[in-house]
Amino acid sequence: MFGGAFMMGAKDRLLPPAIPFRFFATAIVYHLVAWGVLLGAADGLPGYQGGLGPVLAALHLITLGVLAMTAMGAAYQMLPVATRRQLGPAWACSLSWWLFAPGVALLSFGLADGAPWALHGGATLAIAGLALFGGLVAGNLMRVGDLPAVTAPVWVALASLLAVLVLAGLLIADVGQGFLPDRASLAAAHGVLAGYGFMGMLVMGFSAVLVPMFVLAPAIPDAQAKPVAAIAAMALLSGAVGALSGWSWLAGAGAVLGLVAALLYLRLQRRVLAARMRKRLEPFFRLLKGGWVMLPLSLLAAGLLALGLWPEVSAPLWGLLLVVGWLLSFATGILQRIMPFLASMHSAARGGKPVLLSQLTPPPVLTLHAGAHGAALALLLASVVLDSPLIARLGALCGLAGALAFAVFAIIMMVRYRAHHRSQ
Repeated sequence: MFGGAFMMGAKDRLLPPAIPFRFFATAIVYHLVAWGVLLGAADGLPGYQGGLGPVLAALHLITLGVLAMTAMGAAYQMLPVATRRQLGPAWACSLSWWLFAPGVALLSFGLADGAPWALHGGATLAIAGLALFGGLVAGNLMRVGDLPAVTAPVWVALASLLAVLVLAGLLIADVGQGFLPDRASLAAAHGVLAGYGFMGMLVMGFSAVLVPMFVLAPAIPDAQAKPVAAIAAMALLSGAVGALSGWSWLAGAGAVLGLVAALLYLRLQRRVLAARMRKRLEPFFRLLKGGWVMLPLSLLAAGLLALGLWPEVSAPLWGLLLVVGWLLSFATGILQRIMPFLASMHSAARGGKPVLLSQLTPPPVLTLHAGAHGAALALLLASVVLDSPLIARLGALCGLAGALAFAVFAIIMMVRYRAHHRSQ
């Protein structure tokens, strides 16, 4: 049973709690800020097809501030536990936060305002933080040869991250200079590799660890997991090269291959759930399942965009389905479970009685978050289809309400955790 094997010796590989929780807390703050910025910029969402401004800033506050921040905190703590190999010195993990967290803030301001000093300074810090993260994760994976269901997609994620950082540097350097012959094509490739490559493949790798552990199910067989990662890698290559070259047929082929990989990945997750010992799924699975539905829908929208069909609708639909529908749903769902899980593990590591997860988690607040998140996504999608700024504002307002509920959940969890610690 994978859950038991995963937990063997886990306490010996726990980082100081300040490291992962620093990333998670920052992600929660950026979650609030992102929806607040989008609320102020909601009029520009329908028909949005790129370009500097508050909409792009809100997008990066989610992709970098929430998604990447969550992935970094989770990887630093969960990869050493899963691989049974140390990831790197704690000071290096902390340094990546000190580079990345202010870099995201500065870069987002620059994307909204167009200020070159903020764009270049923020991009430099953010790229340095992500590069350090990538190096630490690569160092961990190079010492692992027995966990391909996890390591294969994470290696693809790291290769995608390298390409994302190069393209991001070019796009930032081009602002005000105009030396790129086709900036839109580079931006499209950047989006494909960031969303489906870096974050998407991390999700695939982490799913092989976290989902079986949380539902007490057997691990995904390596023989079934590796072909999915290979097909996904081919899809990323086709999609990115097609976007860069302007070959719509190749970009469309990448979307089709990506859809095949997504359906195979979802079939593996369905088998995990079917074989689980924990029959009653916890509330956070509402968000995971919702995200799983949005993944293939995002690829259908990507195919329409690759073929140049209704770009004023298919472009924002693709971004919403990919970033808010799939990735943000998955990230917030995992945070709902991994934060109490790590708090419980750390309480046991202190030598006292571990705090129960049910004591840390307030279900009504999480229900409010899930409902508001779903309503936000539905309204934002409707605003794009109907070209309605009013509906977009209502959607962003629901998203902000959901982010507030999520922040309340985190505060309640930490207050209860500290109260338990003081009582020991």
